[in-house]
Amino acid sequence: MAVAEQLGVPEFEAIFESVKNWGRWGPDDELGTLNLITPDKVREAAALVRSGRRVSMAIPINKVAGPDNPQQAMHFVVQSHDVPVDESKVGFALDYLGMACHGDCHTHVDALCHISYGGLTYNGRRAADVVPSTGATTQDITAVSLGVVGRGVLLDIPRLRGVDWLEPGEAVTRAELEECVRAQGARLGEGDILVLRTGHHARRLALGAWTNSPPPAGEGKAGIHVDAIPWMHELSIGAFLPDGDGETVPSVVNGITYPIHPLQVAAMGMLVSDSLQFEDLAVACAQEGRDEFMVVGLPLRLPGGTGSPWNPIAIF
Repeated sequence: MAVAEQLGVPEFEAIFESVKNWGRWGPDDELGTLNLITPDKVREAAALVRSGRRVSMAIPINKVAGPDNPQQAMHFVVQSHDVPVDESKVGFALDYLGMACHGDCHTHVDALCHISYGGLTYNGRRAADVVPSTGATTQDITAVSLGVVGRGVLLDIPRLRGVDWLEPGEAVTRAELEECVRAQGARLGEGDILVLRTGHHARRLALGAWTNSPPPAGEGKAGIHVDAIPWMHELSIGAFLPDGDGETVPSVVNGITYPIHPLQVAAMGMLVSDSLQFEDLAVACAQEGRDEFMVVGLPLRLPGGTGSPWNPIAIF
């Protein structure tokens, strides 16, 4: 494994300033880079639907506690068909689901209020005002209530390297992402949804769960290098969907454990999803003979929510 170049906080903050989209779409904007996914981009994505094949990019909701799932989902039946509703033959089965909106084992999408840096969220809003203890007052997940619909492009780093998955701590640099685009013959540009496979979920299925936190408490995880962020900014990527959460752990920035989220969410206002799985998608792309597809992802309409579970679908 190549050793990733380490940066300090000053270099991180220089990148932060260089990719800021604050004010780009007005002082009250709550969509961030979703503004780049215009109606024309949605129509372009819809034109990619030819076979009608659909693939889920979500992990099944995990109800089992584990080293990477300390807040497992709670799901139980509250009424079965043995409880009579009335005197007729009609029966109802009812259940309850309670789960975190974030985490390493829950496929979810982040609201722009989820991340702050220096006490400020996207667009320079004071974080304490954006998310008081009663829930987010602005930049919450309801800003995405019309869904994330656009053209997705899979960049498959394990396929590029000829491996099953990346190991924890491996960082995908800008140079490698550019190499992957060339190798796949991919077209990636303004308003596109970058779908990045590191094989995180494939490794979990093969080897079992592990703690994603930094060593020595955990093993870490593969993700992107911070030098990839200016590249995404230059391309005007509309949304980022990784199979981990995009973070390389241990971090490549000394002094900041998780640098990718503040750069993407707080600085760029980028729509980011975490903890997806692309094993089914990789198979579909190979069989369909293309790495582009329509993405449809629908968050819950949760007022005040800092994020939401969701099940994004790739349509070919």
